[in-house]
Amino acid sequence: MNFDLSSHRTQLVLTALAASAATAGLISAYSQRTRKQKRRDLDRDILQSLAQRKQESDTTLPSPSSIDIKLPPDVSSGLGVDYDEELIREQLARNYAFFGEEGMAKIRKGTVVVVGCGGVGSWAAVMLVRSGITNIRLVDFDYVTLSSLNRHATATLADVGTPKVKCIERALKQFSRWVNVDSRVEIWRKEERGDLLEGADWVIDAIDNITTKVDLLKYCHDNKIKVFSSMGAGAKCDPTRIQISDISFTVYDPLARAVRRRLRLQGVSSGIPVVYSTEVPGDVKLLPLPEEEFEKGNVKELGVFDDFRVRILPVLGPLPSIFGLNIASYIICDLAGKPILNPLPIKGRKKLYERIYRDLLHREEKLAGTAINRLPLDEDDVALLFEDIHRGRSIIPPHAVPTRPTLVRWDPKLPLTLENCVSMESTEAEKHIKECFGEGEKKSPEELWGKETAEVVKRRSGEVRKVQEWVM
Repeated sequence: MNFDLSSHRTQLVLTALAASAATAGLISAYSQRTRKQKRRDLDRDILQSLAQRKQESDTTLPSPSSIDIKLPPDVSSGLGVDYDEELIREQLARNYAFFGEEGMAKIRKGTVVVVGCGGVGSWAAVMLVRSGITNIRLVDFDYVTLSSLNRHATATLADVGTPKVKCIERALKQFSRWVNVDSRVEIWRKEERGDLLEGADWVIDAIDNITTKVDLLKYCHDNKIKVFSSMGAGAKCDPTRIQISDISFTVYDPLARAVRRRLRLQGVSSGIPVVYSTEVPGDVKLLPLPEEEFEKGNVKELGVFDDFRVRILPVLGPLPSIFGLNIASYIICDLAGKPILNPLPIKGRKKLYERIYRDLLHREEKLAGTAINRLPLDEDDVALLFEDIHRGRSIIPPHAVPTRPTLVRWDPKLPLTLENCVSMESTEAEKHIKECFGEGEKKSPEELWGKETAEVVKRRSGEVRKVQEWVM
């Protein structure tokens, strides 16, 4: 009998390959079956949660003014199926692809405290947890109202009258089965120090009240706790003006200015990242209180806490959400070890405003014939005048973009103010000073530059007055 060794070896290899393929197929089939079963269990739990939520929303809502508010049960209670690591990784697959194993491990170990859970804080909390944050503490004393629904990330009609932190907690647990949420229906006070901030890798300041905001920022700064602060999103509509910077680099935001000045008085000048908008508020105002409220006496008594505003600030819903998403992105990247070190829009602008301010100061000193310690304008006002009032252009036709922009007092008969300061090219400013402020026969600005220019200056002055009315 002839024995073909080569043929026999080939047959053995093919048999082994077939066996390996069969084994791999069985393993794959088992994995697929297990995965499908987990998905069916998860679908069942989600349907149970939705059904339970519907039953809760069908019940009569408690009155927002009620003192004893009964909260609906947590949607995660009674769900017995484990949400294992495989499903967590599948849910966070895009984040793992972006940050890698090491980065995501850091994110998932991170603890964030959100102080203020309104329009900004709620969106930040949602995206932090969606991005993998496992431990989050929510701090807010306030309750959901109907007017919250235009900007809050999670609030529904069924949540009106319930604490904002509980509303957010329910939503977080609906899409993150592994999250640990510590909800505190409280207000942060400096007297109680850091109890609410314990264990935080990052603190988010989304507080409306300026006194409490400054207290929190000062405490975090002094105790080396990383804190990110949200400035004013109210009365703004331009998303292209939103940017992240250090508190010391904010250029024109009324809230940022007030916070920055108060922090400086307490010895804190920098080291706090913020999200803010350089947009000048438009034709919107704080909504007035009804006349009958003033007739009742001191309107400050209407506030739940001292220093909290009792008038309504107009808010376009998307703006607080964008602020919150900026915060979440910044913190997630920092935790992952890929920090946003130098946000692009802020580069170079502060130095420009400082240079324009120095030029204006030196020019006013020459006109006064004496040293001037401080002008009635600051770098924020310079940014406002150049960027927003004069649109980064010269007041002189054809209103070109200056190669060396400068600000100059317009009417020599009037003092230097925001309304009496205009943008020019440096050569135009020199001519303006020589002809309108020099010795001998002087020209009026209108005679020098024409009626058309004078009309533009008048319109710009009107815009300044509107801004001042809103800010003050």
